[in-house]
Amino acid sequence: MDMTTSTRQAGGVTIVDISGRIVLGEESAALRELVCDLLSKGHKKILLNLGDVTYIDSAGLGHLVSAFTSVRRQDGELKLLNLTNKVHDVMQITRLYTVFDITDDEAAAVKSFGPSAAAAR
Repeated sequence: MDMTTSTRQAGGVTIVDISGRIVLGEESAALRELVCDLLSKGHKKILLNLGDVTYIDSAGLGHLVSAFTSVRRQDGELKLLNLTNKVHDVMQITRLYTVFDITDDEAAAVKSFGPSAAAAR
């Protein structure tokens, strides 16, 4: 199954719903391009919803880390939502759960980004 993505907004946070497999090749390249595109449009609060991801390989993990560092470099935040058991296990094995902010509650995840500077005033 190919990877598909769709984006939506919630409270100033861009949520990317991902389904399918994040693997070496077009899928992981498409994910990188999507994150770069969001950053170029000024979206710096990005939440990747991995609830429908059936498989992720080492290249896919590499692209997640790469996306994370790209967002950080632009003073943004990238967080993960709804990890499946398989993806959660991979995050545990690779200890990447110590790098990413991971949650299972979308509303709490959106709130965790905090208010934007304009909303806080």
